[in-house]
Amino acid sequence: MSISEPATVAPARLCEFVAAILRAEGLPEADAASVGELMVEADLLGGEGHGVFRLPRYVERLRAGGYNPRPNIRVERERGATALVDGDNGFGHLVMKRCAQEAVARARSHGIGWVGAHHSNHAGAAGVYAKIPLDHDMIGLYVAVGSANHMAPWGGIEMLLSTNPIAVAIPSAEGTMPILLDMATTVAAYGKVKLAAHKGEAMPEDWMIDGEGNPITDPAKAAGGSLLPIGGPKGYGLSLIFGLLAGTLNGAAMGRDVVDYNADDSSVTNTGQFIVAIDVASFHEVETFKREVARIGEEMTSSALRPGFDAIRLPGERALSTRQRRLAEGVPLSALLVEKLNALAAASGVAPLE
Repeated sequence: MSISEPATVAPARLCEFVAAILRAEGLPEADAASVGELMVEADLLGGEGHGVFRLPRYVERLRAGGYNPRPNIRVERERGATALVDGDNGFGHLVMKRCAQEAVARARSHGIGWVGAHHSNHAGAAGVYAKIPLDHDMIGLYVAVGSANHMAPWGGIEMLLSTNPIAVAIPSAEGTMPILLDMATTVAAYGKVKLAAHKGEAMPEDWMIDGEGNPITDPAKAAGGSLLPIGGPKGYGLSLIFGLLAGTLNGAAMGRDVVDYNADDSSVTNTGQFIVAIDVASFHEVETFKREVARIGEEMTSSALRPGFDAIRLPGERALSTRQRRLAEGVPLSALLVEKLNALAAASGVAPLE
C-alpha cells in the first residue's frame, strides 16, 4: 500500500500483524495472539488512541526491559468471590484477560467475582475488558489506574492523578446492543492528546490547562499541563476513589508512585486494575432483565429531544456500531501510522502491512 494514503486493514490481518511483531520481540505465540486481538478490539470499538497506535511504544518498552515478555501471571491471594492477581510485569492485556476470566469463574460460583491486579501494565481500552462478561450473561465493571499522572487534584498544580477510567457493560435483549459505558475521569483521555499530536490537530480548550490555568490547545505543549476532570471537583473525587480501589487496594502504584510509561522505558510501572463480573441470574431472571434493559434503553432514546440535538444515544451505541462496521469493512489507519507500523515491522523482521 502507498504510505501517502490512508489504509483500511481487515481486522484478522491486523491481529496477525501485531502478533507477528510481538512474537519476533519475544512473546510466546499464544500471548502475542491474545495481545493482538485485544489491541485490535480497541480499534474496532473506535478507541484508536488505545489500539494499534500504541504498538510502537509497547515495543520500545519491551526492548528496554520495561515489560516481562514471559510473565507468570497468577492468583496471589483469594477468598471466595475475590482474588488478587500478580501480573508479573506482563502486558496489561494479558493480565486483564486473566483477571476477567477469573472474575467470571468466581461469579458463576458466588454470584459476583471481584478480581484486582498489581504489577500489570497499560491494557488499552477499558471497554474491551468490561464487555468480556457479557458473553456469560453477566455485567462487567472495569477500573484502572492510568499509565501516567496527567491531572492535578482539584485546586492544585502537581500531577498526582491519572485519567483513571471506568467501563461498565450491561447485557440487553437479543437484537439490541448492550449498554457499554467507557469513560475517563478527565474530560479527555490522554490517548486522545497523543492522537491529536500524531495527527497534527489542535485540542479543544476544555481538555488541558497550564500551571496558570490557561487552556492548552497545542498537544505538542501538553507536557506539564493538567487534564481537566469531568464535572470539576466531582471528577477529581472519582479519579481519587478509583485510584485507591484499583491501585492502593491491590498493592499497586498510586499518586507519586505512578510511573510515566510514556517517558520511562525500563521501570516497572506496577499498574493496578480491577474487574468485577456480576451474574445477572443471581438477582433476576436473565431474559426478563435483558428485556427490561432494552425497554428502558428505548424509553431513553425515544424521549423528547432538547433543541439543537438530533438524537439521544445510549452509552456505547456509537462504539458498538463502529465495531460492526469495522468488522465488515476493516480498520482505518492513517498513512502516518501505517508508515510507523511498517518501520517497526521492518526492524522486527516482519512483513509489512499490505
